[in-house]
Amino acid sequence: MLFADLSLSRRLEAAEGYACRQFALARRRLFPESGSEAIHVAGADVVFDGAASPVTQTFGLGMHENPTPDDLNTIEQFFASRGAPTQHEVSPFAGIATLEMLCARGYKPIEISNVLCQTIEANSTTASETESSPRIRVRVIERAEAALWAQVNARGWRHEYPELQDFMWDIGTLLVNRENSPCFLAEIDGEPAAAGALAIYKGTALFAGASTVPEFRRRGLQGALLKARMRYACEQGCDLAMMVAAPGSDSQRNAQRQGFLIAYTRFKWGKSNQPGTRPAG
Repeated sequence: MLFADLSLSRRLEAAEGYACRQFALARRRLFPESGSEAIHVAGADVVFDGAASPVTQTFGLGMHENPTPDDLNTIEQFFASRGAPTQHEVSPFAGIATLEMLCARGYKPIEISNVLCQTIEANSTTASETESSPRIRVRVIERAEAALWAQVNARGWRHEYPELQDFMWDIGTLLVNRENSPCFLAEIDGEPAAAGALAIYKGTALFAGASTVPEFRRRGLQGALLKARMRYACEQGCDLAMMVAAPGSDSQRNAQRQGFLIAYTRFKWGKSNQPGTRPAG
């Protein structure tokens, strides 16, 4: 049984930080003019992927050491010099000292998310033996299929996050080129209908990017996608799976139906005029 503590939170936050860091670095490799960059400050991943990108923020602040005023000055200057707001995704296990410092500098909570997880060992047998509908096929895409994956993914997110349409169209090429990040496509009767991705870091598999085209929903596609990704993560030696979802969302409901449990609820912190926009799940 998993116990939600600082050690577990460090693993989960590090996995998400790694995934977002690699996303920005993939953009930098493909589009050097983008200015995408990622650095480490006080044990936290500090990621810039464009001023309006939902990936542009810090991950893991306060998880390994209490940030100092100088650390926050460095982080804020990193974002300000690139024309981006400073935002921090902060675990409750970061501690009071980190939260007090953010409050003292004028930060306020601007977004809430639930971090869910489960052990892969406990579910690997189920994932391997449970068969989906014979009409459904789930596979890892080839690099040449990045545009197709992005199209399916964007169509699935469009109605919930229309403001992120350009980002979602863009995401396919970057995810395919991100390190340790296989992308999965689910087809029903040969028709591409749902998309999902994984990011693997030190035994932790981050399940993200899952969406289903509206006309194909409630046909078992997300369940099939999750089982296929769980099986893949198990084969890669992962023992921990995680997801992030907005509280009370369909993503959270689907995750809990598949055995994920809420490990903790966290806040994204920013200045009062800097709203957060990252889709969860």
